[in-house]
Amino acid sequence: MRILVVNAGSTTVKLSVLDEEAECFAATVGHQSPDAAVAGALDQVRAAGLLSVDAVGHRVVHGGAAFTEAVRVDDAVLAKLAELGDLAPLHNPPALAALAAARRLLPDVPHVAAFDTAFHRTLPEHARTYPVPWQWTAEWGVRKFGFHGLSHDYCSRRAAEMLGRHDHPQLRVVVAHLGGGCSLAAVRGGASVETTMGFTPLDGLMMATRCGSIDPGLIEYVGRRHGMSAADIDRALNRESGLLGVSGVSADLRDVRAAAAGGNPRAVLAVEMFTHRLRLGIGAMAAALGGLDALVYTAGIGEHDARLRADACAGLAFLGVGLDPAANDAARPDADISATGATCRVLVIHTREDVTIAREVERLTH
Repeated sequence: MRILVVNAGSTTVKLSVLDEEAECFAATVGHQSPDAAVAGALDQVRAAGLLSVDAVGHRVVHGGAAFTEAVRVDDAVLAKLAELGDLAPLHNPPALAALAAARRLLPDVPHVAAFDTAFHRTLPEHARTYPVPWQWTAEWGVRKFGFHGLSHDYCSRRAAEMLGRHDHPQLRVVVAHLGGGCSLAAVRGGASVETTMGFTPLDGLMMATRCGSIDPGLIEYVGRRHGMSAADIDRALNRESGLLGVSGVSADLRDVRAAAAGGNPRAVLAVEMFTHRLRLGIGAMAAALGGLDALVYTAGIGEHDARLRADACAGLAFLGVGLDPAANDAARPDADISATGATCRVLVIHTREDVTIAREVERLTH
C-alpha cells in the first residue's frame, strides 16, 4: 500500500509517500493557496516516478471532543472539522484547506484525518479536567486536550523498540518534543497519562514565541491596567513571547545562544528560563508516572541541541538520569546517550509523524 501523507502548516505543506518498505519520497512546498500547494507537491511526487497512491493521510492538530481517534473523511466529517477552527485558529484552517484541496485532486482514494490531540484521549479524568466552574467543563467542553500526539506516539513506540520493551505494559517514558512548539508527554505502556499542553497549544513549556504556563491573572491585569484587548493579548502570548519575547533577539534558540555567548543579558536569561522550565516539566511528568524508565528528546531542538539536553539532565540525577557526554555530543538519531549504569535511559529519536499517520491510514482502510 502506498500512502501520501500531507502535513499542512501556515506557510508550507510537507508531503511524504510511504509504502510497506520505507519512505519513497518527501518534499516541502511553500504556498499561497492550499490548492496550489497540494498540486505543486503532487507534481513533485509524480516527477519522482510515483504515479499513484492508494490513500492519503492528513495531519490535523485539533480534533476537539468529537474526534478522539483518526477518521476517514467524507463531506460530513469535513463540515464537522470546520466547526473546530476556533479551537486551533493558527493550525486547523490550513490543514482543512489542504485536506479539501487534496480530496478535489485525488477524489478516488480514501482520505484519513489523524489528530495531534487523539493520542491524549487516554488522559485520566483527573488529569484532563480543570479546576474551574463545573459549567465550563460540563457544558462548554473546557478540558485539557494535549498536542503533538502524533510525535509523542511515534517516539514512545520507538523508545520501547530501542529498549527491547515494546510489550512492557508499565514502561514509563517522558517524551520531550522541543521545536518551535514544545511539549512533554508522560507515557505509560504506550498510553498518555499526562502532558504539558492543554486546551490550546499555548500552555506548558516556554516555546519559540509562545509563553507556555503563566498566571492567568496576568491576562486580566494587562487588559485592565494597560488597555490590551483580547486580540492584543492573544497575539502577544502566541507570537511575541517565549524565547523571542524574553531575549528580544530571535525565536530560534541557536540565535539566542549566540547572543548569550556574546554577553547579551536578556539572551542569557532566555536560555536559562527555557532550560529551567524544561527541567521542571520533566520532573512533573516523572511524578505523574511514579518514576522514569526513559527520557526521549525529539524535534528540531531536542534532536540537535546537545547542550540543552545536558543542562536539563544535569538536575535530574534523582530520577536516575545520567548522560554520557561524548555520546550526547555525537548523538545522531536514533541514539542512546545514557551514562553507563544510569537507571533511566536517555534517547535521541528522530520523530516521524508521517509514520504514525500512515499507520492510522492502514488501520482504517484495510
